[in-house]
Order: sequence, then structure tokens, then C-alpha cells
Amino acid sequence: MLSENEKNILKCAIMQPTYNPWLGYFDLIDSVDIFVYLDDVQLVKRSWQVRNRIKTDKGELFLTIPVKKVKDSRKTLIKDAVIDDTTDWRKKHLRAIELNYKKAPYFNEVFSFIRELIESPFKYLGDFNINFIEKIKDSIGIATKTMRSSHIKNITGKKDNRLANICKHINCNIYISPQGSASYIEKEYPGGELEKNNIKVYYHNYEHPVYTQLYGKFLPFMGIIDLLFNVGFKDALEIIRKGRRNPIYCLDYRKKFMEFYQ
Repeated sequence: MLSENEKNILKCAIMQPTYNPWLGYFDLIDSVDIFVYLDDVQLVKRSWQVRNRIKTDKGELFLTIPVKKVKDSRKTLIKDAVIDDTTDWRKKHLRAIELNYKKAPYFNEVFSFIRELIESPFKYLGDFNINFIEKIKDSIGIATKTMRSSHIKNITGKKDNRLANICKHINCNIYISPQGSASYIEKEYPGGELEKNNIKVYYHNYEHPVYTQLYGKFLPFMGIIDLLFNVGFKDALEIIRKGRRNPIYCLDYRKKFMEFYQ
């Protein structure tokens, strides 16, 4: 848990820009002073960077952005990945969204907004995803400052070393990490390279809130647009914040999951 003294220190988070992120992604942005889009790292195929879920009467449905193939995909950075518009994926996504949310309470309010985002003619995946996130972030009232890692000069290193260098550049004292990154941050040392550089590491702690959805039993971990269609822009942030729990300090996180760090 953050102490009272630490609550006034600059907090930041760093994550790859993803498509139609889940609620926890937006809560992480809302939890910090500066959020950095990690757009100059490798694009991972079939990851959240290119796809996410909506809810249908048959369960979850993945919507995927096609990306043009290159000779060596391992060298493709998120910011350089080119969207493949030879397929009419935008129309396909909009058709699926309209079909499955046309009876949602806030369909008329939200659909034209989402259509504008999906039809935005960006060439690069990084630009598309960041615009998607930024427009939704602003529409629901998140005031956190954001920036792109690719706009920071002379940042070197990999994994937690790279994160530490970004944090030092923006004078971040506390790093709020998604729990999925613990697998490499905590590999050798509590808090990894970040703690070695006097940057305190906490892990984002989020329990998915429940809200009224279409199609019966609540299905968590849908993309943010599911929340928007069902509760509207005005109440979205309040519901997102209901899932927030106190972040877990790296030493406490290691104790909780000690078997992974022995």
C-alpha cells in the first residue's frame, strides 16, 4: 500500500498500446500521474495489441486488426506495424459491434463515437491504438498525462532495464506495474532494475467490477466498449474505479507468490 508520503510522489505506468483494452487498462492509466505508451517494442502476434473481445449472445467474440506481414516479424515494432486494409476489417468489426450491441441502453450515444474511432484512417497500428485509447480516456474523464516511449530520445535496454530508463527520464519515483510483468521484473531481485535505480515498484491490483450487460450472466474482461454501450460515458469511470484495490509493493508481491521467485 502506498504510504501518505508516497501519495504525492510522481507515479507512472508503462504499457504497450492495445486494441479496445479491458477496464483494468484504463484503471491503470487513471491510477498514475504519467502513462507511457510503450510503442517502440516488438509487436506480438495474436496479442492484445491486435485483438480484444466483445460480448455476444453466444459468449465472447474476438475482433482482430490484421497487420501486413513482413519478412522478419520479430523486428516489427508496434509503432511500425502497418495495418492491412486489403481486407475490410473495419466494416466487419462495426457490423459485429452493431449486431451485438444494438439493444444496449447507450447504443445510440456510443456507436457513432466507436464508428469514428474504427474508421479513423491510420496507417500504423500504434497510431490507431493510441488514438482509440486517448479518445475513450478523454470521453470518460481520465485526466492523466500520456506520452509515447518512441518520442523519448536515447532510451536503451530491454525489459525492466528499459522501463527503469524511461522512468528516470520522466522523473518517476514510483512505478505501478501490471502484474503480468512480474515474471521478468521479479526474476532476480525484488523490483528488478527499477528498485536498483531507486524507483519503487508496486503492482496494480484490480478486481473486475460487475455491471449490467446484455445476454444474461456477467462476463468479465471484455473490451472497454462493452462497458460504454451498457452504462454510457458518464458513469463509466465510476464503475472502472470500483475495481481498484491498493497496489501491492514488490516485496509483498514476492511473499504472496513466493513459489515463483525461489
